[in-house]
Amino acid sequence: MKIAFVGKGGSGKTTLSSLFIRHLAAAGAPVVAVDADINQHLGAALGLDEAEAAALPAMGDRLPLIKDHLRGSNPRITSTETMIKTTPPGEGSRLLRVCEDNPVYEACARPVELDGGAVRLMVTGPFTDADLGVACYHSKTGAVELCLNHLVDGPGEYVVVDMTAGSDSFASGMFTRFDITFLVAEPTRKGVSVYRQYKEYARDYGVVLKVVGNKVQGQDDLDFLRAEVGDDLLMTVGHSDWVRAMEKGRPPRFELLEDANRRALRVLQVATDATYELRDWERYTRQMVHFHLKNAATWGDARTGADLAAQVDPGFVLGEGVAASA
Repeated sequence: MKIAFVGKGGSGKTTLSSLFIRHLAAAGAPVVAVDADINQHLGAALGLDEAEAAALPAMGDRLPLIKDHLRGSNPRITSTETMIKTTPPGEGSRLLRVCEDNPVYEACARPVELDGGAVRLMVTGPFTDADLGVACYHSKTGAVELCLNHLVDGPGEYVVVDMTAGSDSFASGMFTRFDITFLVAEPTRKGVSVYRQYKEYARDYGVVLKVVGNKVQGQDDLDFLRAEVGDDLLMTVGHSDWVRAMEKGRPPRFELLEDANRRALRVLQVATDATYELRDWERYTRQMVHFHLKNAATWGDARTGADLAAQVDPGFVLGEGVAASA
C-alpha cells in the first residue's frame, strides 16, 4: 500500500508519518519509508542522529543507476538518457517490490532499526547551495516518482512517503501514485487552506484524501475542523509527551506512546488497508501515461531530443499479476 503524508509547513506531517512508520514496524509489517520533502527531517524523526541522517544516500544523486535498473530490456526506451521522471514501465522493464533486494535499494536505502522492527529508509537528498539558480527541487523528487511508477506492492506491504509541503506536491503527477493521502491540518484557516487546494486539484483523479487534525486542543478546534473539511476528517491528534521527548532526541520505547495516539495510528492503518479493495491498476497506469505525455509535450521531448510518447507501451498495465510474471 502506498501512502502519502502532505500538509502545510509546520503542520506536523513528518511527525505523523514517522509515528505511522513506527506503528507499522512494531506490527511487523514490511515498510519502505521515503523522505521526499524539501526539508529532510524524516530520518531524524525516526531516531537518526545528525551525522547518520546526513550520511543517507540521496536518490537524486543515484538517478542514472535507478534508470539503468528500471529500464531493463524495454525496447521502447532507447537509452537511460531519454528516461524522465514520468517514464512508464512496459514489457521488459524491471519492477520494484517492497520485499526484495535489488540494486536500487542497495544504492539508495538504508535500514533503520525501530522498536519491534526495522524499515528501509530512502531520501531524495536536501536542496543544497549548489542547486541554487540551476535546479528545481522537483527534479530531485523525480527519482521517487520514477520508482513509484515501477513499484508493485501488495496488501500488508507499505510505502510511506513524506511529501513536500503545501501545494508543491502538484508540480508533477506524483500525487496520483498513492492508495491514500493523509493531509495533516491544524485547526486554523491556513491549515485548512491547503486541504481546499488539494481537494480541488485532486478531484478529477480519484485520489483518496483523508484529513488528520493535528494540534487539536479542545472541542472548539474539533468543531472547526469538522465544519471546514466535513466527512474527510478521519481523526485528530492532540498533545503528546512522547512526541515532545522524541523531538528532544530522547524518545521512550514506542510501546509507551499514549493510548489515544496509538488508537489514532490504528485508525490510519485501517483506513489504508481498506483502500486495497478500491485499487484500479488500469486507471493507475492510464494516469501514469497521461502525465508522461503531458511532460513529454511541454518539456521532455525538447530536453531529451526524443519522442517520449513512443515510450508508452499501449498493451501494458501495471499490476500484481505483471509483477509475478516479470
